Amino acid sequence: MRYLELSHEITDGMPVFPGLERPRITAFRDHEQSRPHYEGEAEFYISKVEMVGNTATYLDSPFHRHRDGRHLGEIPLEDVAGLPGVVLDGTIGADRAVSLAADESQLAGSAVLVRTGWDARWGTDSYWEPGPYISLEALDLLLRARPKLVGVDFWNVDDTSDPSRRVHTRLLVEEILIVEHLCNLGTLPETGFTFFAVPLRIVTGASLPVRAFAEVPAPPRRRG
Repeated sequence: MRYLELSHEITDGMPVFPGLERPRITAFRDHEQSRPHYEGEAEFYISKVEMVGNTATYLDSPFHRHRDGRHLGEIPLEDVAGLPGVVLDGTIGADRAVSLAADESQLAGSAVLVRTGWDARWGTDSYWEPGPYISLEALDLLLRARPKLVGVDFWNVDDTSDPSRRVHTRLLVEEILIVEHLCNLGTLPETGFTFFAVPLRIVTGASLPVRAFAEVPAPPRRRG
């Protein structure tokens, strides 16, 4: 097997969802500062990270939208690790809504990853322009299909001009988890891979960055 990276790096001061605080990655104690604690015989760097949960590639728990929904500490590993993966190529309409076509019977219990190529804009101001979002027709398809998780390679499953956030609302009330800001979905086959997006087990945690990745079969070795 081999592993494919599907998450963005987290860097000090990187752009985040408009209006949220940027992360601060510093040292609580750097190598030099630590030496007196070990009588000069050793040194350790102790990191300090301050950030909102919605930073880089992150997972939304039901509690993110619904106050009585499961928080990060209550999500079982089988909902975020070792999921059969399915990539759906989304078509972006003139209104930025993403339409999907799929055999619903193949999506149940899976991680459905919506590929649009928007992640190619990552690191530029254009990434944060009004972007794609899941259309209501695509949302209905996903709700009928009942995947475990829906991931997207853009910055919000919802149309951010709509304050009701219908996609978050309806997916999360059905305990269908959401991962936003995925990347490199173009490296994946449509099926035949396993998806992982495991957050820390934080009680009352709502959203948190994940190291999202896929396990795919390694290509056969050539003989001779």
